[in-house]
Amino acid sequence: MTVDDLARRIADDVAGDGGLAGLRRLSGVIATLEDRRTVLVEELRRGRHATWEEIGRACGMTRQGATRRWSGKLRARSFGAAASAYQQGRPGYPQALIGSVVSREARRVLDLGAGTGKLTRLLVDAGLDVVAVEPDEAMRDQLAAAVPKAAVRAGSAERIPLADGSVDAVVVAQAWHWFDQGAAVPEIARVLAPGGTLALVWNVRDESEPWAAALGALMHRSTRQVIDTQPVVPAPFGAPERLEIRWQHVTTRAEIVDMVASRSYVIALPEAERARLLADVEELLATHPDLAGRDEIAMPYITRCTRVSR
Repeated sequence: MTVDDLARRIADDVAGDGGLAGLRRLSGVIATLEDRRTVLVEELRRGRHATWEEIGRACGMTRQGATRRWSGKLRARSFGAAASAYQQGRPGYPQALIGSVVSREARRVLDLGAGTGKLTRLLVDAGLDVVAVEPDEAMRDQLAAAVPKAAVRAGSAERIPLADGSVDAVVVAQAWHWFDQGAAVPEIARVLAPGGTLALVWNVRDESEPWAAALGALMHRSTRQVIDTQPVVPAPFGAPERLEIRWQHVTTRAEIVDMVASRSYVIALPEAERARLLADVEELLATHPDLAGRDEIAMPYITRCTRVSR
């Protein structure tokens, strides 16, 4: 039996008598198979066992097609390898943000792509009933330890493990750019109650200070990640409300190094190049005249929030 014959037989068995039930079963199997294929691609690339050209041929596509399809997904899945550095080095969010990410009427909130719980903690401390959904196991472990009052679930933006209309608000911090938005938008709309809100949040380093600009130049000397922090959210969501908050995160040299180490494009670097970059960051923090002799460093940030209603 050929692979094509086997695939047809499996598809026919799953689809059964067809109809919407058959379509749902078939779609679920396709999603599971695609997840498994992504895992195989990740294993091949992480171990340098195959080039993008070889992966493309195995999947019936070009090298460029394979790169476009999976390179972003693999970077999104890379954070578990640096979960501890992420928890130690990434900033939280300013207290003033809480009134913008959820409405006063909201009670049950989904923190989607919650990472290690940087925003989850703020939501829980505000007295909200928070469900935190995160796909990476290592990140979930950090999250559960950091915010024990949150209900932590395995899941993704494309397959949210919650019932229809079960939350009043969804918040997404530092993660929207990793989502498959074509699949994520209807899933988010599904779990939101009528009139519920979706808030998208990013912390962006304010590089108007010379030392912060020098740090940014070091971090991006190999690659630059461009993120739209004022995105357009499609229907069924309405017109956006936008907010910017300028603030400072008091941190240390070691925590700044952890912050750099937790960036997806740094995690993906070859080990020798990654080590050189982190050493150069340490040297900058130790020698820049604006930082010399400081035990604590005030890192300037701009927090951007876009909120839309269903």
